[in-house]
Amino acid sequence: MKKVLIITYYWPPAGGPGVQRWLKFVKYLRDFGIEPLVYIPENPHYPIEDATLASEVVENLTVYSQPLFEPYGIAKVFSSKKTKRISSGIIQTKNQSVFEKAMLWVRGNFFIPDARKYWVKPSVKYLSDIIAKEKLKTIITTGPPHSVHLIGRELKKLHGLQWLADFRDPWTSIGYHKELRLSKNSQKEHKALEHAVLNEADKIVVTSKTTKEEFESITKQPISVITNGYDLEHSGEVDLDKGFTISHIGSLLSGRNPENLWKVLSQIARENAVFRGDLQLEFMGVVSQDVMDTMYRYELGPYIKMRGYGSHAEALRKQQSSQLLLLIEIDSEETKGIIPGKLFEYMAAKRPILAVGPQGWEAGEIIQGTNAGKVFDYSALEPLKNTILAWYEAYKKGSIVSESVDVERFSRRALTEELSKLL
Repeated sequence: MKKVLIITYYWPPAGGPGVQRWLKFVKYLRDFGIEPLVYIPENPHYPIEDATLASEVVENLTVYSQPLFEPYGIAKVFSSKKTKRISSGIIQTKNQSVFEKAMLWVRGNFFIPDARKYWVKPSVKYLSDIIAKEKLKTIITTGPPHSVHLIGRELKKLHGLQWLADFRDPWTSIGYHKELRLSKNSQKEHKALEHAVLNEADKIVVTSKTTKEEFESITKQPISVITNGYDLEHSGEVDLDKGFTISHIGSLLSGRNPENLWKVLSQIARENAVFRGDLQLEFMGVVSQDVMDTMYRYELGPYIKMRGYGSHAEALRKQQSSQLLLLIEIDSEETKGIIPGKLFEYMAAKRPILAVGPQGWEAGEIIQGTNAGKVFDYSALEPLKNTILAWYEAYKKGSIVSESVDVERFSRRALTEELSKLL
């Protein structure tokens, strides 16, 4: 088998969406004649952990690791809660404390491209020996954190390897960059590093057509779109919730705050006493205070159930048992190409998806193309209300179902086959 080294920051026991993509690629690569080797940090700062994912690591996998210094460890001494929130991408936009403002400025201007920059040099030195030992010809880097790509960049320079750079999210156009209080010089440095990686990598993989189009204006290197996906083994029978549950799995950032949705649900609850008795808004994951404040302003507090972070297995069960699944993205031009990884597991769960996002949202196009649910922009009111009422009527009749089609192409195994052709 051909050996390929995968350099990733996120690996079990990391939880959340960042770990899923390459954990699953590694799971199926051997089916296509490729032996994966994995390089990870020895002492990472994971804001979310899920010990159950360790059981999904394939047997006899060669895993190399090296320690790294992360400034988040120092920041935790001053405020563990705020540090954890910021490192997980939850940036509160209102009523920021002086400490939070200072952390964001330092994070944005001192740690470029990110707080894992100190892992680059020791990793290059360590992996140079591994490359010789394993006789490696191909490496893969996956970001964010984009410091991982800088490891690949240096290794290619030193050893002339084939280098595939995988972008799970964009770099300089990602939404939270605006919140990092970047100076003009810092913005230029990010742009320069992004340009270097995109032009020096042999092949580039992205998760959306929008990101591909963005990167094509920066590089002439070949770019492939391989979305995230779902695992076939996760199908199974789960009893539906008794209540009219509308569930969101994963983090809700401050910008993911569809006020018209909360307004519509509040209106229906005021108008319909039976609906009030059935409605349940369930959130599994971190929800920003900005979003919570808006929901409470619309008097939705009695219907909210906060489940906190659960294991991946728990999240899958919740997806399958919910009456409706909620998918929300920030309403901006920059987020049109964001396709949340949970979308594909939502589709596999065979529950209708209620999606709210920007006009021209690529995730919305996938939902519509597979008939997996309904998609609305942030301005929608009456159509949104009518759709929820129609779903509620179907729920009362016991017939709320998903009629999705052609979702099999998003299985992890099928996507891994696409990846193997690039290697």
